[in-house]
Amino acid sequence: MINIGNLVFKRASLSGSLIGGMAETQEMLDYCGEHNITSDIEIIPIQKVNEAFERMLKQDVKYRFVIDMATL
Repeated sequence: MINIGNLVFKRASLSGSLIGGMAETQEMLDYCGEHNITSDIEIIPIQKVNEAFERMLKQDVKYRFVIDMATL
């Protein structure tokens, strides 16, 4: 049983997922690697993260944003 008080007072959270665990995720990644399935991304510098967020709100996004960590 979960003590809700411990979650609240420690500002912790508990969540679950229906999309699978580590084994299923690894299986999916292996499958993509074997079949050359890739994702399209748009690399942005950290300085443009707010602009990227605004674009997301305007639904002006074609690819997944990936932040270039070298720009930190």
